[in-house]
Amino acid sequence: MNKLIDQLPKVRGQYYGDTSLAPLTWFKVGGPAEVLYYPADEKDLICFLANKPNGVPVTVIGLGSNLLVRSGGLDGVVIRLRKPFAKITINDDKIIAGAGALDVTVAAKAQKAGLGGLEFLSGIPGSIGGALRMNAGAYGKEVCDALISAQVLDPVGNVYIISSEDMGFSYRNSKLPVDWIVIQATFQAKPGVEAKNIAKRMRKIQSVRNSTQPYHARTCGSTFTNPSGDKAWNLINKAGCCGLRIGNAMVSELHCNFLLNIGNATSDDIERLGEEVRFRVKETSGFELDWEIHRIGKIVNVREET
Repeated sequence: MNKLIDQLPKVRGQYYGDTSLAPLTWFKVGGPAEVLYYPADEKDLICFLANKPNGVPVTVIGLGSNLLVRSGGLDGVVIRLRKPFAKITINDDKIIAGAGALDVTVAAKAQKAGLGGLEFLSGIPGSIGGALRMNAGAYGKEVCDALISAQVLDPVGNVYIISSEDMGFSYRNSKLPVDWIVIQATFQAKPGVEAKNIAKRMRKIQSVRNSTQPYHARTCGSTFTNPSGDKAWNLINKAGCCGLRIGNAMVSELHCNFLLNIGNATSDDIERLGEEVRFRVKETSGFELDWEIHRIGKIVNVREET
């Protein structure tokens, strides 16, 4: 039987077979992609989608800041959007950012142009594509508060422009189908704001973030979404999970809604730790925490608690 990589259409980008995804995630754990594909540009990606064999699974990843890849890895093609998809342009009071642009870079670009309203992006790790898909937010604002529209591709490479309203945003979620790919986003900014005032706001966000969250550790940000009526970290703390460990996976003592890889933890260790936290919170408070971190790939020896 031919390998999948030999069955894929000719592209200008790069294919890599049986490639570990661990270096591409902030946890630095996880199994391999059957094929990893770096598109050369949008046209290259459209060509791939239009001509790939039917039935081949496709998974798009961004910066890996909110991603846990399981040890079993992923079948099919994993797509990562790099520099060709990271362009940022300014059109009057609008910011147009590629899906591969870093959230913090978009905020900085707006600041230099004296455009306010996007400072919150400086507090969100990751890239614009992932931020749109999960309606990322920080410090009182979410993507849905600033987004005008998104340019997306369907599974066969057709291009659509979707309004913010039609994205179906909710708390840390959107209704964009999982097999559609965000290519670009257009944001509404506030003109006439002094750049120094925007910079001051961004410095405050960074200061709060650095003092209250373990972002310099191998972590993927908030592990669980906040349930209605409470905060995930508060419930985790009440359940006695602060500092809890499984192998070299640990619940952060600085912010207990963060899981850490403090050594050579595996993705299985991290997921088991998360499920243990969910179990203890359910037992102590009755709340059932939902994962905010996206877990993808084949499960290996992980038992979900309910």
